[in-house]
Amino acid sequence: MAPLNRAATSPQSVSQAIPLYSNGMRIGLLGGSFNPPHVAHRAISLFAIKRLKLDRVWWLVTPGNPLKDRGALHDLDQRIEAAREMADDPRIDISCLESVIGTRYTVDTITYLRRRASGLRFVWIMGADNLAQFHRWQNWRRIAAEVPIAVIDRPPQSFRALAAPAAQALARYRLPENQAGRLADHRTPAWVFLTGMKSSLSSTGLRNPDGSWRTK
Repeated sequence: MAPLNRAATSPQSVSQAIPLYSNGMRIGLLGGSFNPPHVAHRAISLFAIKRLKLDRVWWLVTPGNPLKDRGALHDLDQRIEAAREMADDPRIDISCLESVIGTRYTVDTITYLRRRASGLRFVWIMGADNLAQFHRWQNWRRIAAEVPIAVIDRPPQSFRALAAPAAQALARYRLPENQAGRLADHRTPAWVFLTGMKSSLSSTGLRNPDGSWRTK
């Protein structure tokens, strides 16, 4: 196996943004506010590692989602630390890349990673609730052209997600679920809808009305 590398960036980027990797690795990218991180984030990651035959999943903790109210958003450092505690698996790495490179848009993050870590095979991971609004993301068609996408079923969002504009526009590029293990190597656009991970837990459901995190 090739030696572990980091992207050739500034000292801050080296220490905070790009987790250790070896060329040829299959990396799942799970972006979000993680406000707070919870057991479903971990379960989705482990599920994706198994079904997509990934080596790692990187949690990309965003400084703020452009489509969400930032009023209840906790400090980035607090969310990063909580994510590390929740992940608790050597195959899950935590990154604040978007803060380091100064963006809140997934398309910029993916462009940066593909340029700086071109020896990796990335898969973008999202829940069905995100597929339902994917057509609202900045340059979503370019995202689909840059990396394969794995959509994790999140009942009761399934039917709404698959009927959404982005899913309809990309319908001809959808792979059968039994080919999920080949997604990382597939020519883009390509996506798969994975069923069997039944969890409706969300970060919104774990926040109090004042924005604080529930401890139980």
